[in-house]
Amino acid sequence: MLTLKNIKKIYKNNDLVNVALNNVNLNFKKSEFVSILGPSGSGKTTLLNVIGGLDYYTKGDLIINGKSTKDFTDSNWDCYRNSCVGFIFQNYNLIENITVYKNVELSLSLSGIKNKKSLVIKALKNVGLKKEMNKKVNELSGGQKQRVAIARALVNDPDIILADEPTGALDSKTSTQIMEIIKKISSDKLVIMVTHNEALAKQYSSRIIKIKDGSIISDSRPFIDEEKPREFKIKKTKMSYLTAIMLSLNNIRTKKVRTFLTSLASSIGIIGIALILSVSNGFKKQIDSYEKDAISSFPIIITNQKNPLTADYEINNEDASSIYPYSNDDNSNALNGRITSDFLNYLDKLNDKYLDSISYYRLNNLNMLTFNGNSYNTLNNETINLVELPSNFNNSSLKENYDLIKGKLPTKSEEVVLITDNKNRVDKSVLDALLGNVTNNVNFDDILGKELKLINNDDFYEKITDDVYVKNVINKNLYENKNNKTLRIVGILKEKSEGDITQNNGGFSFVSGVSKIGYTKELTNYVITHNRNSKIVKSQTNSMGIVFMGGIGFKTAGITKDMALTMLGLDNVPYAIYIYPRDFNGKDKIISYLNKYNDGKSANQKLIYHDYSKEISSLSKKILDAIATILILFSSISLVASSIMIGIIIYVSVIERTKEIGILKALGARKKDILRVFNSEGLIIGLSSGIFGIFITKILLVLVNYVLTSLTGLNNVAILSSYHAVLLIILITALTLTAGIIPSLIASKKQPVEALK
Repeated sequence: MLTLKNIKKIYKNNDLVNVALNNVNLNFKKSEFVSILGPSGSGKTTLLNVIGGLDYYTKGDLIINGKSTKDFTDSNWDCYRNSCVGFIFQNYNLIENITVYKNVELSLSLSGIKNKKSLVIKALKNVGLKKEMNKKVNELSGGQKQRVAIARALVNDPDIILADEPTGALDSKTSTQIMEIIKKISSDKLVIMVTHNEALAKQYSSRIIKIKDGSIISDSRPFIDEEKPREFKIKKTKMSYLTAIMLSLNNIRTKKVRTFLTSLASSIGIIGIALILSVSNGFKKQIDSYEKDAISSFPIIITNQKNPLTADYEINNEDASSIYPYSNDDNSNALNGRITSDFLNYLDKLNDKYLDSISYYRLNNLNMLTFNGNSYNTLNNETINLVELPSNFNNSSLKENYDLIKGKLPTKSEEVVLITDNKNRVDKSVLDALLGNVTNNVNFDDILGKELKLINNDDFYEKITDDVYVKNVINKNLYENKNNKTLRIVGILKEKSEGDITQNNGGFSFVSGVSKIGYTKELTNYVITHNRNSKIVKSQTNSMGIVFMGGIGFKTAGITKDMALTMLGLDNVPYAIYIYPRDFNGKDKIISYLNKYNDGKSANQKLIYHDYSKEISSLSKKILDAIATILILFSSISLVASSIMIGIIIYVSVIERTKEIGILKALGARKKDILRVFNSEGLIIGLSSGIFGIFITKILLVLVNYVLTSLTGLNNVAILSSYHAVLLIILITALTLTAGIIPSLIASKKQPVEALK
């Protein structure tokens, strides 16, 4: 069954060479009780370790059932120790912090046997320890511990039982009991025992071999192997992750305080990062909320004019040492007409459910005259801001910015409203034009019903030459001209807050703090219908200058010919469009709709729009992200430091559990299995650190939110998302596993015979 051929075991330590076994040749039967005797240092334990695969021979061959072990890999030896050999050690070599049952079960766990419980109970029953199966090993006597070792050796039903001084640490009575058990085992198994006790060996052994200085000097019953070689099969071993985790958990339980302090220290980095992310995310949500609230104040703006400093303006600046010429006038001309009648038709098809309202800012001049009882006065874009009201003024976004404080909203082309600032103030020149020389406060009723006269171009302008037109004399005849359209102020609107933001010198709610006359879209259409074919428009079309400004050039005036024609009422194309979404989701839908319009168009044909609320919040978020990133980097230093500390702790654990490593190796555990045991310990510490860190973070967030509420007035700003919580737990676990790789590798590479010493 078992043959040793010229086995040599040589230990080398620098230049010192020690021959522990010297050409040992032995044959063993399938079932016999063999005792190996010899003085200390004779090589008997080394021989036992070589037979059991705990130590590897230097020369020769170990043959098992006709199978040579010369080409055995580490994995083959692991399987051999698990399935072919059972060990009984003098000092028991049991894992103290687990139960009797778990110690015996370990061998089966490595074999992958499923029905373990019945086999473990049977093995413990055979050694008389069934009642003690749930006790910890450290609660047993020496004799009971040795019985546990015997049960563990037998539970996997190996062919060979190797006993190293099994009674060396026991009293005579207990020694006799143990020897009786071993004697009984030898009836159907090969039992090889190393002992100093010659009397005990003679009493129980069927064969005695004596060894001295590494050589066999006598054999009471030498055996020539005449058995036919049998097929030699070794079951592969594999420790389950559950077993590895349970072993690590049991070890951690014995060091609760150290584990707690380690988890606490390693969680500090997680707590710091979690708090930063909580505050950062909270403020981002506040920014998002602000962005939603700001939709009415910051609409989506489409304009015909493009600021050369915006991100949309691109130049080829590959040569950083060059200066590029730029003409604002050229840009205006190139970009004029981006808002076209085609786009207006496209915009009309936008789903109303996304819209609160649309406001148009037009360049069209409205030639208005007033009579204050003493004099006739002109009201136009030079004296007051004339704005077209949104098509639907009864909407939430505009109501947030304006109050109707007197009268009603205009519903006809003949009706207009006066718009004051947030303190009911109107420019004095406007009030003078409407009411005369105003020195005191004006009653609302004095304004309501006040008439304005809208004058057509042909009546308002007088032709001097084809290139020069001047305004007619403002007098009673012009005021009472039958072609005029009579307008009436029917309401007064008031801005709710002070606004100092202006954009393109127009727009409705986007320009505040400026006196305005608001009118309907129907009035705009009326003006264009009546002025489109006027004399001045025809002259302006053919002129190289601005006819209503004395013929000065377009560049000097800072406008284009198209702009001049629009101001005179040639077409209904607005200069800017202000789109007010119904809600935040609606804004995204509108932007998607605008982007779709730009598909396939060249750069000069593409529509320009600005989402100011998004730009402002995006900038705020970028600043917040930058601050958060810097703080996270600082916190990460403690995270890395704690990971290194965990690596040191795991290395200490490797040193403390060296004997356990040896026991597992003796039972057939592979390098991978040992790695799993210590990786499991790192996994447990990492998980507990992460969970502990998140738990502490949740507590600290109460204090953080209290402080933030006191400082900012914002409630529950800092909120840790579940996503970040899970991510941080995974992060610390991954770092812990990484930190434990080197100690785990050190543990897995330990030789069983060295680890058991």
